[in-house]
Amino acid sequence: MSTARDRWLDEGLKILAEEGAAGIRIDRIAARLNLSKGSFHHHFDGAEGYKKALLAHFERLSVEALNSAISEIGESAGARAILTRLTELVRPGDTGLYRPEIDTALRAWATWDADVRVVQTRLDEARLSALQRVWRSAVAGDEEARTAALLPYLLAVGASVVYPPVDADRLRELYEILLPLVPDGT
Repeated sequence: MSTARDRWLDEGLKILAEEGAAGIRIDRIAARLNLSKGSFHHHFDGAEGYKKALLAHFERLSVEALNSAISEIGESAGARAILTRLTELVRPGDTGLYRPEIDTALRAWATWDADVRVVQTRLDEARLSALQRVWRSAVAGDEEARTAALLPYLLAVGASVVYPPVDADRLRELYEILLPLVPDGT
């Protein structure tokens, strides 16, 4: 069961996805959760503390989801097997690896908020590093692995920022077109 703090953070992510950063207002979140502002102040050090907690929450969820999916199959399975599994996890809803509404809102927010920009940069780097590790077994060196990792990552980023965002089913279809290009085996 989630704590009240987790409920505040999860609801903040829902609002971020629906309305962008401008929609994240404590009074509105409290009303949606049927919680008091006192509950908010019990868990967070003001709006700035909430923003930092919200960003850390999303960063943690995103990085853990990707790393868990890779660990689940095992890096020794090879790039194609891992990328096939990651492709399967691109699905609608907030349980998959692709959450375009939040990614779009976060990128927009990062254009005018330096704290968000730092988190976005760290998140991009963590995701790319994970994909680079996956590709490392299939290519000759780290630079090639980084380049190979960019292709699926930039496809996801681009799919999330076009308007309207590419839906998860369509993105999964696009990844399925790319999978035969991934070297088979380790």
